[in-house]
Amino acid sequence: MFLDAFQTIILPRRPAGRWRITSLFYVLTWTPWSMVGKRIQAKSFREQFYSIYGPLSLLMLLAVWAVLLVVGFAGFFYSMATPFTDAMALGTDLAHFRTDLYVSGTTLFTLGLGDVVPRSLTARALVISEAGTGLGLVALVIGYVPVLYQAFSRREVDVALLDARAGSPPTAAELLRRHRFEGGDEALIQLLAQWERWSAEILESHISYPILCYYRSQHDNQSWLSAMTAVLDACALLIAVVEGPASRQAQLTFAMCRHALIDLGHVFHLEEKEKQWPLNEDAERLPPHGFDRLCDSLGDVGIRFCGDQNSVVRLHAMRGLYEPHARAIGDYLGMSLPGWVAAPNAKDQWVIINRLREQAEAVLTGRAVPIDRRPPGLLPGRDLHDH
Repeated sequence: MFLDAFQTIILPRRPAGRWRITSLFYVLTWTPWSMVGKRIQAKSFREQFYSIYGPLSLLMLLAVWAVLLVVGFAGFFYSMATPFTDAMALGTDLAHFRTDLYVSGTTLFTLGLGDVVPRSLTARALVISEAGTGLGLVALVIGYVPVLYQAFSRREVDVALLDARAGSPPTAAELLRRHRFEGGDEALIQLLAQWERWSAEILESHISYPILCYYRSQHDNQSWLSAMTAVLDACALLIAVVEGPASRQAQLTFAMCRHALIDLGHVFHLEEKEKQWPLNEDAERLPPHGFDRLCDSLGDVGIRFCGDQNSVVRLHAMRGLYEPHARAIGDYLGMSLPGWVAAPNAKDQWVIINRLREQAEAVLTGRAVPIDRRPPGLLPGRDLHDH
């Protein structure tokens, strides 16, 4: 138990060995939890159900550690023939073991009631050791929880910022379309560099603390996995299909994001599941007609393509480098992957804001629009952040 707590909380790398207490705990609890979640039809309720697991599992894991410590020290005391003076002990083995459990529990939580007294120096030494262990466990928890939530907050800031830049849920087409403005190439390069660093932070924090993978984003249409996949999709397009100066940074970001996906798959031992997601069976994300729609969406804003027939083959090869890993993690965690192009008629605050800006620019250029003309769907008092 001590080794498991050390590897889970203190060790800053993925611990070796599959059958650890923490690993077994998450296998035994997440498997039935995810099975129930997949049967929930309503998306909002399903996401709410999944979101409970991460924080709840942390509390449950701490409780499991405490119970194992109590039982373990009670076993030590019982092997010493219950070296305590207890007026309530009836002389039976079961009564003695209950006394051992009682002493172990009160000692671990430093209650110090004094109604049961150890009769030997060894017993007193064990009592002192358990009391120190209890204080140490509390200290570790006090330091462990803030570290988790700081890493979670850092992760979610960039995921939330992607909303205005790539839609919600994010898509590669929207990410590239919304950077078609003066200075957009430089902004896209900066954004990809930011996501390269974000992926490195995910690799560092989520390998050390895999429990963070179970923590869901605050909005149903957002998740760290869908955001990473959308960025990988955009990088794949910039590398294999689209012309532009951002291709070099896209290669760096792609490599870092893919590295993070592969290592996270190893954390959850998803190697076999990854083999079950060959690319030719994953056509629903980008079927042939979907690729044509993607090209039309990008071409509408003046994005230039490489123009050769091998661009589809290159994109197919790029997808094969990361999609099996993303699909395996998504299937395991119950997270859906984004499409390549935003769904028609999808609610998006960017559309409303962009139309309002177009009206303002029309006024500035002398092409005034009547005051009473509102963008479709914009009603008085409506919340723009409609997701």
